[in-house]
Amino acid sequence: MTDTHAHLDRLETLAEALERASGLEAVLSLGTDAASSAAALDFAERWPNVYAGVGLHPTEAEGFSDEVAERLHALAAHPRVRASGETGLDYYWDAASREAQLRVLAFQLELALERDLVMIFHVRSKEGSDAAERDLEAWLREHRPPRFVLHAFGGDLRLAETGLELGGYVSFAGNVTYKRNTHLREAAATLPAERLLVETDSPYLPPVPKRGKKNEPAFVRYTLEVLAGVRGVPFEEMERITDENARRLFRW
Repeated sequence: MTDTHAHLDRLETLAEALERASGLEAVLSLGTDAASSAAALDFAERWPNVYAGVGLHPTEAEGFSDEVAERLHALAAHPRVRASGETGLDYYWDAASREAQLRVLAFQLELALERDLVMIFHVRSKEGSDAAERDLEAWLREHRPPRFVLHAFGGDLRLAETGLELGGYVSFAGNVTYKRNTHLREAAATLPAERLLVETDSPYLPPVPKRGKKNEPAFVRYTLEVLAGVRGVPFEEMERITDENARRLFRW
């Protein structure tokens, strides 16, 4: 099994969680600012199945500076770094202007191209809006990053179709296991198998039956079980497919 998106710096019992995840082929720990990106790389240097992503989350975009760019450039040069991000567009929290977020996206693309990294995209709009999804769709069509993931897929099929058309991957998290999210399971059943990934987004989005607890990489099993169920394939086959997809994309 592979957890393609976690925030290990936010786990309260990191050593115990990684011990429980020792059987996973890989865990990708994503940074959301310079400090958490450095922490992700530290974890990748200490645990053999952990890799790092370095980036600035869109809600942190107002804090972007030459100093932050220099720090992230330096971190991205390390061979255990496999991703540029978590980046993207977030209009839900009003934490950063659209212009600031687009500046950071341009920087993250530069980083990805310079170091041959996978871009990891977060996207979230306000309730009842799809503004962030439409802006990210337009950005992808204009800039065409060579390797990227739409992380924690939220159900916007138009964005997923654009991502797939441009060679991207779609990653499912614990929210696909929630009873109300029938639309996510329907998408998981029909999207191309060769572009599917699984993740935890630890410590967020704990899957059923772990809701109410802090998520951790070992819980990726429950998301994988749901994907296997909705696609009508054995768990072991879904595990093989998603492991191979992650291996091909991240080159670990």
